[in-house]
Amino acid sequence: MTSILISGDFMPGGRVAEFIERGEYEIPFSELKALNRQADYSIINFECAIADESDSPITKFGPNLKCSPKSFEALKWAGYDMVTLANNHFYDFGDSSIKKSFEAIEANNLDWVGAGFNAKDASKIFYKNINGKRFAFINCCENEFSVATDSHGGCNGLNPIKQFYSIAEAKLKADYIIVIIHGGHEHLQLPSPRMKETYRFFVDAGADAVINHHQHCYSGFEYYNGKPIVYGLGNLCFDLGADTDKLWNEGFVAHLTFDDDKVTLSTHPYIQCSKEPDVRFLEDKTDFENNIKRLNDIIADDKLLRKSVEEFYIKTKRAMLSPFEPYNNRYLRAAWYRRLIPSTFRGLRVRQIHNFIMCESHLDRLRCIIADKLHNN
Repeated sequence: MTSILISGDFMPGGRVAEFIERGEYEIPFSELKALNRQADYSIINFECAIADESDSPITKFGPNLKCSPKSFEALKWAGYDMVTLANNHFYDFGDSSIKKSFEAIEANNLDWVGAGFNAKDASKIFYKNINGKRFAFINCCENEFSVATDSHGGCNGLNPIKQFYSIAEAKLKADYIIVIIHGGHEHLQLPSPRMKETYRFFVDAGADAVINHHQHCYSGFEYYNGKPIVYGLGNLCFDLGADTDKLWNEGFVAHLTFDDDKVTLSTHPYIQCSKEPDVRFLEDKTDFENNIKRLNDIIADDKLLRKSVEEFYIKTKRAMLSPFEPYNNRYLRAAWYRRLIPSTFRGLRVRQIHNFIMCESHLDRLRCIIADKLHNN
């Protein structure tokens, strides 16, 4: 029997960063360390870049996040064995930052998966022998500015066809396959129908567990063909100060147990970086368990899930449509065609539209909003 813990997004900023720089790891991470000691292997998503004044932020839409190399020392102290790197912030400071990250990871004897100096490098499967069994780890993220190409580094982009072949390769070499994905809609506690379909496809292809994070809130889970799929872990340690929204501060660690052909999931819910800059596991889990049941019931019902997610899309339509709005009547369009007024399709606006089109979750939302517009016009 083998137990593996998988934690969500780690971005050591704010008050937590101050403890890390002083080497005072006990206050933020003591309870995590106690939990990690109970497992055979522990994994966390490292969602930022190692960068200093010599590193320039990449051009993107959204914030560029960075932290100190000591963050990996803190994770090692807390009992983590692996960092997953495929997310929308690991490449925020370019290739020089990736090099510094890999150096710090290796200096702390941590395993890693999900990033590299080119797309082929980033897509490599990581294999690990644990308790006499061989595990394969596949890590990818939705396609935002962090994704590696043939000409620059970054993260392993979500591509179900490529991940299918990775799973097929892993089936020949490993006893168990775990797919870890970074994606979904921020601040929505539900997966999109596309996510549900894709993650189930990974199980059909041979994955033994599929785990997702990114949304800054936890979601529900299901067993599909006997294999656990977790649709959102929430922030593991992402400090924005003491007055953040409760949803931001809640999450859970996924506890996977592998026993022959059986894979089981249990959860360890916590509050992170709320009044105090730490991670504290819940003693009273009643509210968490009730909410997880509510989310799981929605996820299990395809029609209810689609309805719930589309309601979220429509509520947020103004933010999605804003970059498409300028010059939307015939007089302004005519003036633009005659070059009497400048194009607004440049700079930040171009990057925002690019992000909406390339990122799977943003595109899901945009398609729904445009379809609703067509229906109601």
